[in-house]
Amino acid sequence: MRKVAVVGAGKIGSTVVDLLVGSGSYSVILIDQSAEALGEFAGRAHVETAALAIDSPAQTEGALAGCFAAVNCAPYHLTIAVARAAKAAGAHYLDLTEDVASSRVVRELSADAATAFIPQCGLAPGFITIAAWDLIKHFDQLHDVRLRVGALPRYPSNALNYNLTWSTDGVINEYCEPCEAIVNGKLRETPAMEEREEFALDGVTYEAFNTSGGLGTLCHTLDGQVRNLNYKTIRYPGHAAIIKALLNDLNLRNRRDVLKDILENSVPATMQDVVIVFVTVSGMKKGHLMQETYVNKVFAQEIGGEVKSAIQITTAGAICAVLDMLASGDLPAKGFIRQEDIPLHAFLANRFGRYYAAEEAPAFRAAAE
Repeated sequence: MRKVAVVGAGKIGSTVVDLLVGSGSYSVILIDQSAEALGEFAGRAHVETAALAIDSPAQTEGALAGCFAAVNCAPYHLTIAVARAAKAAGAHYLDLTEDVASSRVVRELSADAATAFIPQCGLAPGFITIAAWDLIKHFDQLHDVRLRVGALPRYPSNALNYNLTWSTDGVINEYCEPCEAIVNGKLRETPAMEEREEFALDGVTYEAFNTSGGLGTLCHTLDGQVRNLNYKTIRYPGHAAIIKALLNDLNLRNRRDVLKDILENSVPATMQDVVIVFVTVSGMKKGHLMQETYVNKVFAQEIGGEVKSAIQITTAGAICAVLDMLASGDLPAKGFIRQEDIPLHAFLANRFGRYYAAEEAPAFRAAAE
């Protein structure tokens, strides 16, 4: 077994542990700042626990010593601390962060590292980029690339049309921070929560709007090669208007701790969710203007005798798949690895990536090729 450190014992971190240990190929040391959060893993086979201050370089580096990799599922503001500790300990580094500034530091850390640094390995950024790149390769010339992702309750029943399904800190961060995009061929920043649009899928109407971090490195990879590139989060109609009122009219964008407290004490969580992945690419192919679309829905399901939400499955499954590909030699063992460097077919063939394998995917791919 390879020993892997999983940092963060929240909804996603705990699912990563379940997947890795359940595979029989990995043992885990689960690290969290809260001993209480680690309690349910006490005595579990192939799982060690360590309660420590994650932002303490000495403590975190010591816990990572001897590990094949560090899988960072901690809040985004701890990204840099964990990445530095992984580098010092000589462990490969993977994370889920959507925070643009932190990802830039991770890339800098990878420059002279002896191990692989693979940030943004979740759903978005992460799988959405892998799926988009697979379509992009079909075109001779790109025009527009549009990425849309949403983690939604299947049965919305409040004014927000939303339930908490993952990190509240992460949601607030992507609603507040500036977004990268390519507009009319120019790389630029756009404001979060703006450029709202509506679309229908399978008879259901959704809205989508700018949020931060979902593109990962794709903006820089495609700079100078595409006319328009953007990422938007999918919600049910009406959500954006209420969030904008909270952020702007009540000034809660500058009081994020208050907003977090309100959301976590007013908006219930749910395990009955759906993740929607919607990618559209248009451009020239063999002299003709063409468009291709990748659409996928992933629902909550039972894993190892326990129901996991769709966002847990897609986020944890994605980072586990990338880790597994790294361990098997399918990805480089050194330097900075972008999500667009990961082949979609190899990802979906992986035992963890299979949770993304939609029934229509093989037929779609055959038609596209």
